[in-house]
Amino acid sequence: MGLMTGRKGLVFGLANERSIAWGIAKRLHEEGAELGFSYLNEAFEKRVRPLADSLGSSLVFGCDVTKDADIEAAFARVKEAWGKIDFVVHSVAFAGKDELKNPFWQTSRDGFRVALDTSAYSLVAVTRASLPLMTSGGAVITLTYLGATRAMVNYNVMGVAKAALEASVRYLAAELGEKGVRVNAISAGPVRTLSASGVSGFTDLWSSMESKAPLRRAITLEEVGNAAVYLLSDMSSGVTGEIHFVDTGYNIVGA
Repeated sequence: MGLMTGRKGLVFGLANERSIAWGIAKRLHEEGAELGFSYLNEAFEKRVRPLADSLGSSLVFGCDVTKDADIEAAFARVKEAWGKIDFVVHSVAFAGKDELKNPFWQTSRDGFRVALDTSAYSLVAVTRASLPLMTSGGAVITLTYLGATRAMVNYNVMGVAKAALEASVRYLAAELGEKGVRVNAISAGPVRTLSASGVSGFTDLWSSMESKAPLRRAITLEEVGNAAVYLLSDMSSGVTGEIHFVDTGYNIVGA
């Protein structure tokens, strides 16, 4: 019997076997959870289905979280398949290449809108759609980064989007607690993921973490997965509205 045995939940944002969402999904599966996965388009479906199959997951569905109709259709399918859910993993973020390459003051209006919509508002939209299926309460987690509170080089508009995401976590947690739904975020240190490859200077961020973090090393996907299991299980039944750092302590130093 694992910590998540008998529980069903959805993972939004799985990209490949190197993504944080995959590290989380594997640990949830190991603890007994039954998982459903979303994919953005046909290209992502080709990556997601084999990974879902490897975990014995049969619920795989398309969903563009920037489109309300897609979200509505996705949750209608989930309701038909399962009836209810216990948790949601939101691991979705996007900003245009130019917005990450150019100085922040050159951020375009459309680029700002896209980054905030995809990376922050999607949490609100997905959580709202989840509530009717969380008939016995539930838990939601999302993924953020230190760039939400510090001006990290080249993180630019994504840092602003993550700041909005973290504020959304607090407001959702404050309002949904009476429904028995907890909302938290994991602030993970740099991980070599598909999305990280779009941030110029990522290698420098990685090196800085290894040399300056108290534990003097980078994090692993399994460590983020462990934190997710904690936040989605009864082990954290009294925790909501929190930003939980998994970055080998980097956030506490002045560097």
